[in-house]
Amino acid sequence: MSVLLLEAFCGGSHKQLVDLLKQSVEDCVSFTLPAKKWHWRARTSALYFMQAVPASSTYRVLFTSSVLNLAELVALRPDLAHLKKVLYFHENQLVYPVRKRQERDFQYGYNQILSCLVADVVVFNSSFNMESFLSSISTFMKTMPDHRPKDLDRLIRPKCRVLHFPIRFPDVTRFLPAHKRLRHSVRCDDIHARAAQSLVQTSGPSSCPDPTIHSELPGKILNVAGPQQSLKPTSVSPHQETLENQPVSRTYDDDDDDDERGKLRPLHIVWPHRWEHDKDPQLFFQTLLKLKERQLSFEVSVLGETFTDAPDIFSEAKEQLVDHIQHWGFMPSKEDYLKALCQADVVVSTAKHEFFGVAMLEAVHCGCYPLCPKALVYPEIFPATYLYSTPEQLCKRLQDFCKHPQLVRQHVIQVNLSAFSWDTLGDGFRSLLRADSDMMSTEEHVS
Repeated sequence: MSVLLLEAFCGGSHKQLVDLLKQSVEDCVSFTLPAKKWHWRARTSALYFMQAVPASSTYRVLFTSSVLNLAELVALRPDLAHLKKVLYFHENQLVYPVRKRQERDFQYGYNQILSCLVADVVVFNSSFNMESFLSSISTFMKTMPDHRPKDLDRLIRPKCRVLHFPIRFPDVTRFLPAHKRLRHSVRCDDIHARAAQSLVQTSGPSSCPDPTIHSELPGKILNVAGPQQSLKPTSVSPHQETLENQPVSRTYDDDDDDDERGKLRPLHIVWPHRWEHDKDPQLFFQTLLKLKERQLSFEVSVLGETFTDAPDIFSEAKEQLVDHIQHWGFMPSKEDYLKALCQADVVVSTAKHEFFGVAMLEAVHCGCYPLCPKALVYPEIFPATYLYSTPEQLCKRLQDFCKHPQLVRQHVIQVNLSAFSWDTLGDGFRSLLRADSDMMSTEEHVS
């Protein structure tokens, strides 16, 4: 095996990438650690891989995420030093949000800087990730009491490039409710057939314009939302078990029509993120409680993984929103997860930290209207119409959608999903994992 894949925190998007590379790139062998106790993985995984990875003369490329301290591993395993070393940043610790300044552990960011200095190629999943990291190095190093190194960003930047996280979007047609299927069947162009063209078609209006959206959008336009289609919920009464720490789900008959009752099915809002403070669940639930206070009709699905103890706000909100809950809890089955996304109308991010956002793009692929902060990586991915600047704006948008859910269900979603598909990005990763490719090239950027 010529490509050595190492992942110190094999969960979420980290696992998705390792699995995708193993499936799609020849001659790969992987060694991973479970996605638990992140802080200990960052501190000690180099020592684990020193012992776990067997010596081999066939290795040519080492690919790892920035959780691993690459400098430590190379020092512990000199036989790996001559390989082409590729460091991939899913996130960076220099701007990772902490609740208090004194909570930031210098060691994690320092490890990432050392890893960059040792790596031959440093790859980021977004321009925001790359620029926020490089521009923060100088300030970060000033926290040292004395003998501070200088100009480290100048040493690292020539190695850096952007290669977006690749997503293999599955066919979800069979999961789409009727109102999404109608538009899905006549989407403007196919994500797989046209993906190769998206790299050269960097501008130009869509052939299927939507009067509610400006048309100066690049590449592929995903048309999955549909015309007004009302769906009748089955009768569900809240039960005591919905307050327990178990996933909760309600089901609806997608083909039912409640026009005879003179109203639409309530707006279905989904929040598919990690249950941690950096995703700001507090803001999300505060917003939903305002909608509830205003007696607006809505349903909510709260999905996503929990790697540590979930913040208390989740159990509190579950009790307060019990009558609105559609799904609650992590769905281990990918198919069930996609089904849940397909049933939702709006996907919301309230993140204080996001360097890419796989969950948001997967939800858009499933026909959800995205609402994201006008900050972090989101302006790099989503047109301005899907961004909000303040909590008040988020609440106002959701309030309007609750009152008029057809605004969402009739909307043609305009997001360039093909730019983030494996069909588009696969060749870039294959090139990255070739030992004979130029290790110092910074010419190839996919952004």
